[in-house]
Amino acid sequence: MLKIVGLGAGDLDLLTLRAYRTLKEAENLYLRTAHHPAVDDLKAEGVNFESFDELYESKEQFAAIYEEIASNVIDLMSEQDLVYAVPGHPLVAEDSVQQIIARLEDDEYEIIAGPSFLDAIFAKLNLDPIEGVKVLDGLNFRSRDLEPGVATIISQVYNKSVASEIKLELMKVYRDEFNIKVLRGIGVADEEIIEEVPLYKLDRLDYLDHLTTVYIPADESNPTQLNKLVEIMEILRSDQGCPWDQKQDYDSLKKHLIEESYEVVERIESDDYFGLAEELGDLLLQVVFLAQIGSEEGHFDIYEVITQIVEKMIRRHPHVFGEEEVETAKEVMENWRQIKDREKSEQSHKSILTEVPSEFPALLQAQKVQAKAAEVGFDWPEIEGAVAKIEEELEELKVEIETGQSQAAQEELGDLLFAVVNAARFLEVDAETNLRETINKFKQRFKYITDQAQEIEKALDKISLEQMEQWWREAKELQEGEDKNA
Repeated sequence: MLKIVGLGAGDLDLLTLRAYRTLKEAENLYLRTAHHPAVDDLKAEGVNFESFDELYESKEQFAAIYEEIASNVIDLMSEQDLVYAVPGHPLVAEDSVQQIIARLEDDEYEIIAGPSFLDAIFAKLNLDPIEGVKVLDGLNFRSRDLEPGVATIISQVYNKSVASEIKLELMKVYRDEFNIKVLRGIGVADEEIIEEVPLYKLDRLDYLDHLTTVYIPADESNPTQLNKLVEIMEILRSDQGCPWDQKQDYDSLKKHLIEESYEVVERIESDDYFGLAEELGDLLLQVVFLAQIGSEEGHFDIYEVITQIVEKMIRRHPHVFGEEEVETAKEVMENWRQIKDREKSEQSHKSILTEVPSEFPALLQAQKVQAKAAEVGFDWPEIEGAVAKIEEELEELKVEIETGQSQAAQEELGDLLFAVVNAARFLEVDAETNLRETINKFKQRFKYITDQAQEIEKALDKISLEQMEQWWREAKELQEGEDKNA
């Protein structure tokens, strides 16, 4: 039988009577660590014990230490009755205990509670946890675990190195100057420290040790929260909100969604990463805006949007979140297509081309439609067939132009564009992006012409075509030279 005892958050005086008696009567007592305020008192009372402190010197990762402690405890209890004591409460921030009880049946162990470090902190800071407190392990959390609108306690801030890692994660969400409280030795007479410091100073404190905890007050105005953006949109759409936002609907927001998407693409193509962050924010706003309308009309809300995409990403990545194995990106895409086809099997009576949104830009839509047709074998076997089709459509366009049939020429021009997009697909080139790159190249070269005209103080419409052609060639040579040196 294993008894797991909590040593409490401070001196022996804070121990429960049952825990004290269990420790005193134990024939085989093991401590996770002897570095605890109550341990000196136990020594003074003649309590014999062994600890696992030597493991902290032999391994670098705490996870590995706790795993070995758990294995040792399991082995020892198989030979004798055992008492295993840990700081605080056995079920609060005690990974070794969680690993032990996960391997045992319920009747093989007993938990004997001790006051948690949280109890001492709540009392010292006058906190009522019912108002909301999040507790995180300082050795195992990421910025995504943080909720700035909720007060947070971070335990196990063992030293400056751990504090530095915690600080870096916190600074992704909180301002560098945001005031936090550092608590050391709470519940230990004459050793308590409570200091309020700006976040950036966390790892500069000299007293950080195994008795240190960090308290982060709620930051309701923190702008990093998705829920804050949702709240702002709710306000803007309310009776006390903005008249413009109130009158918007799904249809009116379509153009803004498309515009913001293109502005994101523009920032990417210009390598403007600070601008990209801003434009992604504008795009996210459109998602939240549409989700708010969906919520008001009882269709869906932002949490349904997130749920749908989370479930889809897990479902379509069985090689990451499941048992399936793949080796190449091509296999991943094939799996994705098969899973997607199964999901849409109830729509099998419809044309597969209906899956391509008609709202897509024309080049992108063309490429998607051709790819869908190719999936069922309606495709040229090689790129030579696609190129021959371009030549065929070009000849037909020339004929219609020569005969003056403008409507027919317009149709042939569309066929030619469609054939060119097909060749792009064979070359594994995104036609939309490729054309945008060409447009940007044209803009740069034409700017050179404009600059040259300004140098000679002459309007562009007064420059001869021959002169502009010469400047165009110069611009092309300069651009090609820059590309080679890049």
